[in-house]
Amino acid sequence: MIVPFRFGYKASAEQFAPRELLDYAVGAEESGFDSVFLSDHLQPWMHDGGHAPAALPWLGSVGEATKRVLLGTSVLTPTFRYHPGVIAQAFGTLGSLYPGRMILGVGTGEALNEVTLGQEWPAPPERFQRMKEAITLIRGLWRSERVDFEGTYYSTKGATIYDLPEQEVPIYIGASGPAATRLAGRIADGWITTSGKAPELYTDNLIPAFDEGVTKAGRDKNDIDRMIEVKVSLRPDKAKALENTRFWAPLALKAEEKMGVEDPMEMQRLAEQLPIERAASRFIVSDDPDEHVARIKGYLDLGFTHLVFHDPGFDQADFLEIYGREVLPKLRKLVS
Repeated sequence: MIVPFRFGYKASAEQFAPRELLDYAVGAEESGFDSVFLSDHLQPWMHDGGHAPAALPWLGSVGEATKRVLLGTSVLTPTFRYHPGVIAQAFGTLGSLYPGRMILGVGTGEALNEVTLGQEWPAPPERFQRMKEAITLIRGLWRSERVDFEGTYYSTKGATIYDLPEQEVPIYIGASGPAATRLAGRIADGWITTSGKAPELYTDNLIPAFDEGVTKAGRDKNDIDRMIEVKVSLRPDKAKALENTRFWAPLALKAEEKMGVEDPMEMQRLAEQLPIERAASRFIVSDDPDEHVARIKGYLDLGFTHLVFHDPGFDQADFLEIYGREVLPKLRKLVS
């Protein structure tokens, strides 16, 4: 099986209330997008004007309101706020309701979304092992009955997930470092990463790690969806396109700048200190659709098969209309 090229919409859960976000997801389907993904955060990165709708009920609502788009998490952390067994049950139900349309994207998590509930925040190696164990348990619950599992972090006793789709829900691993990317190549149905970082991160680090994982597992990389969230801001007025990136300035903070930040108000304070040029540094900012498409093509050339576009503006209806008319047809022509 060769995975098809897909172009998706990133529903900005940190930016819009649940009903408004649902309407944008419906609009994305109508505009020709192939998928809709959202994060599952307990708290947004920006306190003022921020939102954080829960992914699981939202996915059920959007599944009912749409007909064909793939729906998934990018990403959900199945290791702290949730027991993996709860996620196995939830996505068994979602997959049964909307067969062939659900994707479970998982990651190791962020302190901002976990420690506020009193969770301890361990070092990266433990978070990685927790995610790996959670995936093993989720798949075990989907594939067997009366599951007795005794892992390092999670356990079940005689557990059964009673409602499951005929086609197992794919699991994608979100990764921005070599270890998790290598794991995605070894065991996942898809790999998720994000755009706008130094080119050598992809060419010299992540893509070789993914290929290494694929090779060690004896898999064909063409069977694995390679998804990247592409941060874009395209408007007829370039100044408007630039200013739209302001709400997502936290994305431009370096790891050492936001390390240990657990409060959206503090994250907002740090982000507001950034000049607009740095706030926009992760985004493709343009007023020319052809220039925009040419820059997006770079990610296709790297071998990504599933591009999910994240627009930072509050004028999402404008984004959907522009992309449906000016960008998606050109991208489909490139990959046809």
